[in-house]
Amino acid sequence: MTLRAGDIVESLGGELFGDADRVIERLASLERATDTDLSYLVNPKLTHLLGSSQAGCVIVGTPMADAARSRGDCIVADNPHLYFAKVTQLWKRVHGDMPRPGIHPSAVVEDGAVIDSSASIGALCFVGRNVRIGADTVLHPRVTVGDGCVIGARCVIQSGAVIGGDGFGFAPHDGMWEKIEQLGAVRLGDDVEIGANTCVDRGALDDTVIEDGVKLDNQIQIGHNCHIGKHTAMAGCVGIAGSAHIGAYCTVGGAGMIAGHLTIADHVHVTAASVVLHSIDKPGQYTGFFPTTDHRTWEKNAATLRHLHALRDRVKRLERLLPRNDDVA
Repeated sequence: MTLRAGDIVESLGGELFGDADRVIERLASLERATDTDLSYLVNPKLTHLLGSSQAGCVIVGTPMADAARSRGDCIVADNPHLYFAKVTQLWKRVHGDMPRPGIHPSAVVEDGAVIDSSASIGALCFVGRNVRIGADTVLHPRVTVGDGCVIGARCVIQSGAVIGGDGFGFAPHDGMWEKIEQLGAVRLGDDVEIGANTCVDRGALDDTVIEDGVKLDNQIQIGHNCHIGKHTAMAGCVGIAGSAHIGAYCTVGGAGMIAGHLTIADHVHVTAASVVLHSIDKPGQYTGFFPTTDHRTWEKNAATLRHLHALRDRVKRLERLLPRNDDVA
């Protein structure tokens, strides 16, 4: 199945320069596109790729419009990255790749679960007792949703994810561990996406909460009683320990770690592989990593590191007091 370039612009807007009847058979990268493919360019530093690309049509922003027009057909959009995202959605709808509403025969749905008729429950999913699943939500194969959890509308949960497994709660006793039953649940807002093999643990008493629009990549661990603010996004292998409260519009890079019982303000961006051990109360970008050592040494080094800037300024002041070589001569 194909789309015409003109059909895309008619559906999504933008300005087409070139042949409205150009047939688009595939979406492809600039490097691999052929004359029947649609591609896109966002980074101005890669404008040179336009000259060598064989793409039949390219989506670009206004600053690159002249370069794109000089090579052939193009669609000019205010935000080419966003425009391309919408093209992929259009492509999926037109080609019939959208999940169909209904419950796969191999799925297990326990008593008391309420699933909206427009939701899609894939093969080998398990939906526990008294679960609520909202409109147009999609559970891909082998998803597990524990008892009492609530999933909002238009959520997408990828294969292998576990929503509402037991939180990691144990009380030490005589050198052993006594299990603390996890009596809360998980509540996902609307438009949440959960990646493959990601686990969101149920709360010990209160619920674990994932607000509207949160996006979680693959193999992420969200501990019990965490609260993730709206439209926050986390890349693969992030770990959030229990009872952390993450603000809205935050990002956490791949393999970032946030300790438990911390509070992270809105609009905080934690870079990849950083380890957050203290609450952050101001928006901004944060990076941190410290080599592992015995804890007492680590505390001393960390305390010194916090004062490194002041120590540097002090050394500079002392250096200005010392005689210069030419003064000594």
